[in-house]
Amino acid sequence: MATADKIQMDAQVARSILEGGHGDPFSVLGLHAEGAGFVVRAFVPGADRLWVLTDSEVQAQPVADAPGLFTCAMPARQPYRLRAEGHGATWEFDDPFRFGPVLGEMDEYLLGEGTHKRIWQVLGAHPITHDGVEGTHFAVWAPNAERVSVVGDFNIWDGRRHPMRRRGATGVWETFIPGVGEGVAYKYELRAQGGGLLPLKADPVGFGSEHAPKNASVVRDIRETHWQDGAWMETRAPRQTIDAPISVYEVHLGSWRRAPGDRMLSYTELADQLVGYAADMGFTHIELLPVSEYPFDGSWGYQPVGLFAPTIRHGTPNEFRAFIDAAHRRGLGVLLDWVPGHFPTDAHGLGRFDGTPLYEHADPREGFHQDWNTLIYNYGRTEVSNFLVSNALYWMEEYHIDGLRVDAVASMLYRDYSRKSDEWVPNKDGGRENYEAIAVLQRTNITAYGEVPGVMMVAEESTAFPGVSRPVNHGGLGFGFKWNMGWMNDSLKYMEKDPLYRRYHHHQFTFSLHYAWSENYVLPISHDEVVHGKGSMLAKMPGDGPEKFANLRAYYGYMWTHPGKKLLFMGCEFAQGREWNHNHSLDWHLLEDPSHKGMQNLVRDLNTLYRGTPALHVNDARPEGFQWLESNDAENSTFAFIRKGGAADPFVVVALNMTPVERRMRLGFPVAGQWDEVLNTDAGLYGGQNRGNMGGITADGEPWHGQPQSALVTLPPLSAVIFRQA
Repeated sequence: MATADKIQMDAQVARSILEGGHGDPFSVLGLHAEGAGFVVRAFVPGADRLWVLTDSEVQAQPVADAPGLFTCAMPARQPYRLRAEGHGATWEFDDPFRFGPVLGEMDEYLLGEGTHKRIWQVLGAHPITHDGVEGTHFAVWAPNAERVSVVGDFNIWDGRRHPMRRRGATGVWETFIPGVGEGVAYKYELRAQGGGLLPLKADPVGFGSEHAPKNASVVRDIRETHWQDGAWMETRAPRQTIDAPISVYEVHLGSWRRAPGDRMLSYTELADQLVGYAADMGFTHIELLPVSEYPFDGSWGYQPVGLFAPTIRHGTPNEFRAFIDAAHRRGLGVLLDWVPGHFPTDAHGLGRFDGTPLYEHADPREGFHQDWNTLIYNYGRTEVSNFLVSNALYWMEEYHIDGLRVDAVASMLYRDYSRKSDEWVPNKDGGRENYEAIAVLQRTNITAYGEVPGVMMVAEESTAFPGVSRPVNHGGLGFGFKWNMGWMNDSLKYMEKDPLYRRYHHHQFTFSLHYAWSENYVLPISHDEVVHGKGSMLAKMPGDGPEKFANLRAYYGYMWTHPGKKLLFMGCEFAQGREWNHNHSLDWHLLEDPSHKGMQNLVRDLNTLYRGTPALHVNDARPEGFQWLESNDAENSTFAFIRKGGAADPFVVVALNMTPVERRMRLGFPVAGQWDEVLNTDAGLYGGQNRGNMGGITADGEPWHGQPQSALVTLPPLSAVIFRQA
């Protein structure tokens, strides 16, 4: 056994331990070989006396002029516990410094190489049993820090008590803290180069968070799963292809509906109320505005801090899982809005995480978004790219998310996005394309589609960047779908015009068909169209009250029959009257009004018709699925076209009248015989006046519109009329 004179500590080393400045405390503290025996060194601030407990107990010796530091000679390497006395209290605990590393060599290698697809399995906070003791393993990437510690109530937020072990050249720090488990709040205390302490940081790979305004990470055990969605998971792949009917209900969870007392609904309540409502309305998917933890309600989640933590505003991670499970059991897919384009500057977040621009670019011309006052990821850094790609995979594997809608892709693709000529840095070839961001998007899509069968990746991309939904091996970005922002902008500008002047803007309703098959499109009427002074969808429509509703009904008829998948923001389905406010519930009381109730009935029926009619969805992304009958009648503002599915599927013929005048129109039909009027937006059920073609029509032998037969049909004022081959 080592003798007392052999186990005294060097005064400078002791001082660095006391001050929390030692870069490798595991080389000093804990159990170490010493001469012919072993020694335990422990730092227990506040302790006056300390005992080392094995099969027996031995009182440790205090280190001179180093309060809280003790040494104790040991005859052998063996497990032990510590008992301390101080300030009238006694406490017993496992010494975190007696436990070896948890991360394996392969994890180290993959993390260092930037190819670890599932970093959440090794980084973050994981409740585990280590050497027979329950506790939590913490690991974080901070390559330029002098020292990293875990702090929380369990150690009085004292960074000297639980410093971490550096893992070689990876820049990862780790430690196992006995006795810490589910629900414990924590942060990382980092000592920057030069010795200065940084603001306490939340865990970049933390699985939970405190309720705002607090912002510490929270230990969450994400190992326990009780999924009951096997039937959905086995069949979702064909539900999410370009041939499938996809109608998405976009939702902000905090304001869809409020509980009494203006309380946000929990994930448990949403699993019942929101899932039931979306299923009843005939939508195929729910898309959630970002749920990754975010500090400011007014960002709607678009300035996330905790990319691996479902927001605590509605419940725990396992309760969020139960929400997804409930949606799947009702036949609904769930998409998440994902934000890899930027992150906020909040002191507890990723900005200058280890005292250096780690996740972001150092140069503000590359690393700062002027539009949003946020930081931009350094996509060219291997570890940052890996962080983002792994995060995308995390949501799909751990939470069974069916796909991601990637926010603000255009801001990632171009280095000069929203910048003046002297405010951006060209790429290596002198151009504006951001090669590194493009590579991250491609890698994300390759990983998602390669690792998780049946998912769908959707880009919100507002430019004409080529090949957004083209496979990567064919030179594209690899998304499955792209939002059709051009269709949205043109069609809404047309609808906002007084019908008297629509004849002069006729092309705005037809132009989208010139490029409708250049990408796999989703037609989005999203939250962005009903905020920031844009008013509601109903408010955009011209005319008096009844005409506003008729215009909007006709527009939805056009949207649901136009090639492309559908997306509608919450409240638009019943014609919410006022602009969306994230602080308040939707105006559900409006459904007591027949006009609003009628709009809701229309959207439900449009979804039902769309899903049950192959001609309206099978060829959404192929030109053979669409044929103009009438695209040039600007004088009367009428439009007509055929939608086609497979060879055996009935044709659909659609006619639109965008004026407040009833029209009798000769309409060409591709097949003779009976055609049923399967939907008319002027129906009384929808708030209209029941004008139209009840009982359907019969196409006779008179050629018209390039078709071998035709029929006279009635087009009510401001209406969409849909015929299906009987």
